Amino acid sequence: MHDILVLYYSHHGAVKQLAQHIARGVESVPGCRARLRTVPKVSTVCEATAPAIPDTGAPYVEPVDLVECVAVAVGSPTRFGNMAAPMKYFWDGTASEWSKGTLVGKPACVFTSTASMHGGNEATLLSMMLPLLHHGMLLLGVPFTEAALSITQAGGTPYGASHVAGLTGDQPVSDHEKQLCMALGKRLAETALKLQS
Repeated sequence: MHDILVLYYSHHGAVKQLAQHIARGVESVPGCRARLRTVPKVSTVCEATAPAIPDTGAPYVEPVDLVECVAVAVGSPTRFGNMAAPMKYFWDGTASEWSKGTLVGKPACVFTSTASMHGGNEATLLSMMLPLLHHGMLLLGVPFTEAALSITQAGGTPYGASHVAGLTGDQPVSDHEKQLCMALGKRLAETALKLQS
């Protein structure tokens, strides 16, 4: 069984939902299973620390997850066209894995959620690709052969899966957004298996 890391940070829950749909896509491929992980919040108080285990949801990511997984999907909400600080903080702390080449040659993809249609989702997806490129990962997107990409009225880009949550976060993940997440997860898993053989 090949583990695929689905690593996300979710503030209001939309990115967590996307991660779950990506995980379903991963697990639709025989021989693959999703390993859902998150990152702790970053505090402005220097003495503040997060509990070792989150109260709810996925466990926090550990360096061993990067070693043991054959592929990685990374998700974050949009913060002014960039990934959220907790996800950036995590990647900023992976110099040891970078120097060892832990992620070199492994496939990766990215996903995000924004409040508005033009709220920086594509810029955020691109910002999450940068540390993955430095780690030597092979980046995958969503090809236009996925029919939902051409007809979606909400999220969805060739750079990765996305969701438009609405200004108050009240927009549910649409059927097209779910389809694109699952397609991306499936593509990531299938690519990982091809690279393993």
